[in-house]
Amino acid sequence: MSLEIPQFVLNNRIKIPSVGLGCWMGSPGCGERAYAMVQKAIKYGYRHFDTAAGYGNEEQVGKAIKDSGVPRNEFYITTKLPNLAHNQVQEAFAESLRKLDCEYLDLYLMHWPQASIDGRVLASDESPTIIETWKEMEKLLDSGKVKSIGTSNFSIKTLQTLLLHCSVVPAVNQVELHPFLPSVSLHNFCEEKRIQLTAYCPLGRPMGEQLGPHNDPTIIKLAEKLKVDPGQVLLSWGVQKNIIVIPKTENENRMKTNITLVTLSREDMEAVDKIHTEPGKHRSTLTYHDQSGRVFGWTYEQLGWDMGIGGIVNASSGGATV
Repeated sequence: MSLEIPQFVLNNRIKIPSVGLGCWMGSPGCGERAYAMVQKAIKYGYRHFDTAAGYGNEEQVGKAIKDSGVPRNEFYITTKLPNLAHNQVQEAFAESLRKLDCEYLDLYLMHWPQASIDGRVLASDESPTIIETWKEMEKLLDSGKVKSIGTSNFSIKTLQTLLLHCSVVPAVNQVELHPFLPSVSLHNFCEEKRIQLTAYCPLGRPMGEQLGPHNDPTIIKLAEKLKVDPGQVLLSWGVQKNIIVIPKTENENRMKTNITLVTLSREDMEAVDKIHTEPGKHRSTLTYHDQSGRVFGWTYEQLGWDMGIGGIVNASSGGATV
């Protein structure tokens, strides 16, 4: 049975659509493709769009939204602070707002906890720390140009550090999340702290000979039973767990199915929950983890990522230059 797209309520009482469209195109830029993708998505009913300064397509995403003729207040627009600008939050925000040309932002995220200054990735205790950067982001709320602020790729460890010093609790934490990487501990922690979890790459992806969640036998079996696409099973699972999902697709048929949720039974949900416990399944499906166990200059320990089953693994949105 199909459902209307539900909205979740953030900790500041602002509503956010539970399904959106991720605008990372696989490499920085690709503005023409991003413009065409967003235009098509609007036609099919999407109103939640997620981009980032590091994606290099804010201008085209904003133009597609503006050219649609749909009133601004019907959209939910998210972008992100790049690592290179942790010491220039106000300027980076103003530049993103200028490129998007959308009057105000609904959500502004710290894309990564790592700061990078003059080509060097800083240690967690070097200035600007995540606390210093967050305090600058808090000031943005006073401008009226952004409604909510949040984090991306934060773990329990980095969130705990932030929560000790922040005046504003992050409204959202965005991480890689799908049945191969459910980040159960992080999900529970965010629910306890009233931080809304958002899943990027919610469909996962194949890596070499390793199949992704979309090709998992359990997912395929459920899709056949429900007479839907496997992607609908994956996205519906996420939303039923009160997680926002932001899949990316340029395919019009998938745009239609991705925004059409279905009801999974308790047994169906439990079956999907167990997938990551199967041998070889619990893993990230993204490619920016280097052989030394670092992600964009920080170790898993610095990031607070536990790579074991039931841990808090999370990663970035597709390897954008940040």
